[in-house]
Amino acid sequence: MANEINDEKILSLKKQILEKKALLTKVARFAPITNCSVELQGEKYNINVLNKDQLILLMIELNLYNMSAKDLGLNTLDISGYSINDWMADIKSKLEVISYKEEESKLKVMESKLDKLLSNEKKTELEIDEIAALLK
Repeated sequence: MANEINDEKILSLKKQILEKKALLTKVARFAPITNCSVELQGEKYNINVLNKDQLILLMIELNLYNMSAKDLGLNTLDISGYSINDWMADIKSKLEVISYKEEESKLKVMESKLDKLLSNEKKTELEIDEIAALLK
């Protein structure tokens, strides 16, 4: 009886994970506008190797430059051969790819844990149902 209750909870949670996976929009691969290598105050940053926190800080720093440039009446400001808007677009795009991969990985881990928790009887029942569906 306890196994049946747990199995139902597990299947319900697996259904929620599948729904979250369906809502998770596939992010296109990272296709940068820039060359991904920006130099600020003598320090070089490669967007491809920075982690999430570093990318966020870099975007904040670029935004500070952008706001200052606007306050000073400058229409555009180029850094390392590209506009600040291009740099920020690339960083946002890279952050989206990272967030997608993190969420996808998190959902896979949860799903795997739930699969291990299913009772042997329920696993067998699900396998039989899957085979029956294939035979139709």
